[in-house]
Amino acid sequence: MTNKRYHRVKQVLDRRQTDLTVCLDEVHKHHNLSAIVRTADAVGCHNVHAVWPKEQRRLTNNTSGGSKNWVETHMHDDIDTAVAKIREQIPGVQLLATNLSDDAVDYRDIDYTQPTAFIVGQEREGISDKALAHADKHIVIPMRGMVQSLNVSVAAALILYEAQRQREAKNCYERDMLDPGIKHRLLFEGCHPIIAQQCKEKGLSYPALDDEGEIIADETFWNTLRYKRKG
Repeated sequence: MTNKRYHRVKQVLDRRQTDLTVCLDEVHKHHNLSAIVRTADAVGCHNVHAVWPKEQRRLTNNTSGGSKNWVETHMHDDIDTAVAKIREQIPGVQLLATNLSDDAVDYRDIDYTQPTAFIVGQEREGISDKALAHADKHIVIPMRGMVQSLNVSVAAALILYEAQRQREAKNCYERDMLDPGIKHRLLFEGCHPIIAQQCKEKGLSYPALDDEGEIIADETFWNTLRYKRKG
């Protein structure tokens, strides 16, 4: 593990936006889910929510790449459960839904520096009535061609990057929002993956890291790591 790797990971985690998330309302194509997770990671989101029947759940390594290691993807059986979890994670959240309705507003007219979650619908049927019932506001992406909608992962990317643009302008990325325990776990697993796996296998807690990402542990820890087998 190099110091450069540690500082890169720490810098990313220090800028995570825990009050910005996206929810997928039964988006069945796994490559679209994976693409959205990848974009969420790129703009600094820590959580993504997806309503997906259990038998259809897949988040494969080859489509999501390394993003799955850095973004918490929460799977839910129904939209009610998903929205309840989002409101629990983000108090005071404004919940948006992508939907072409009479009172929908341009997605760029939203203040994304506020705690925000937005729901996107599935590829064929669009967003469900149940999901729309939860929304505080509807948003649209203006279309000037013959098609009436974009691919769901493209639409999500446009909204996420508008949120990033606004948040950068207001210095929102200077806030250290991620829970210290979660940050330590991700730092340790990202910088010391082999030792992290050994700790999991033997039921050991991750030891502390110093300012350069080196492990701070006594001889007892190292001996236990080498010889102890989980009972």
